[in-house]
Amino acid sequence: LPTPPARLPYVPRVPPMALLGKVTATTFALERPRCVFDRHADASDAVWLAVAFANASATFRNPPSRAEVPPYKELVTARSYMTLETAAAAYSCSAPSPPVLRVGDDTACRDQGRQDPCNGPLPSPGPYRVKFLLMGCRGPKAETRWSEPILLRRAVSPSTIDPVPTRLGSDVVVIASILASLGAVLATAVLGALGYGVWGSVCHRDLGTDAFIRRSYRTHHIPALPHPLPPGCGCSPPGLCCSA
Repeated sequence: LPTPPARLPYVPRVPPMALLGKVTATTFALERPRCVFDRHADASDAVWLAVAFANASATFRNPPSRAEVPPYKELVTARSYMTLETAAAAYSCSAPSPPVLRVGDDTACRDQGRQDPCNGPLPSPGPYRVKFLLMGCRGPKAETRWSEPILLRRAVSPSTIDPVPTRLGSDVVVIASILASLGAVLATAVLGALGYGVWGSVCHRDLGTDAFIRRSYRTHHIPALPHPLPPGCGCSPPGLCCSA
């Protein structure tokens, strides 16, 4: 009988840090496992990712060989598939590998009908559960635990978007009108008070100036100045003006 694969304590998970497109309607990101398979892997071994609907992960059976790996195109019917076949050395402690993997990122392989592993977009929000499986020439050698359920985002149908802004209720409209009216009355009262104060100050200064003028310049009678001479009129001899 084949030796059952070693059970590893590692649990796959979505990265906890902020990441653009970490979970979308058809994809999700995973932390790349490091130093997880080093004790069990040989140079010729490969690591796979098993993806299953959360309610089907308990019935998933590891394939005995690469030829029997469940393909992506059977996900809807078989409720699981395997993808992201990668050399085990890429997950070693010393490998300079990217920190995350993206599940469902290959939009091209969905329509090609290929039999090789496909990392195509996920067909529904799920939820899904995943695990890593180390496979050698004689079958599975080690496996991680299943992840917690991963729920994708739900795409919003354009037909459900209301193009007309939501109308406020009548009570809200009445309250808003009353508040606006009170604000206008308050602003008018403030401006009126300020205007009255400024006008009073101006009148006070004007009265003071008028009183000063009357006290200073109305104490003596100032005779009226003579009218200017009409054009062409002169005096000859001096002191006598010619008659018209």
